[in-house]
Amino acid sequence: MPGKIEGKVVSYSEAGNLVTDIPVERLRTVPHDPSVSVICDEHQTVGLYKPDHKEPEMTLLALLSDSGFLELVIVGDSAKIMLGVRAGQPVTVQW
Repeated sequence: MPGKIEGKVVSYSEAGNLVTDIPVERLRTVPHDPSVSVICDEHQTVGLYKPDHKEPEMTLLALLSDSGFLELVIVGDSAKIMLGVRAGQPVTVQW
């Protein structure tokens, strides 16, 4: 059965990650594979990743951050600058 969790970007990390109001705990039962899509503004990525991921530079990821919240990250760069997403933008996790 498909599922959906909605939230929004609430702040930015020091590294420029987009911090959402979606708690990592709420994503515990969501698959972490490519069947999961995370959408923010016109940007989309698949899967949920842990902080120890091995994805290449400049990859857009949905990160199960140590902050306790889902973060949208561009590996090795600032998602805030690269994507231009403002606080308050909706974020949808669907599978």
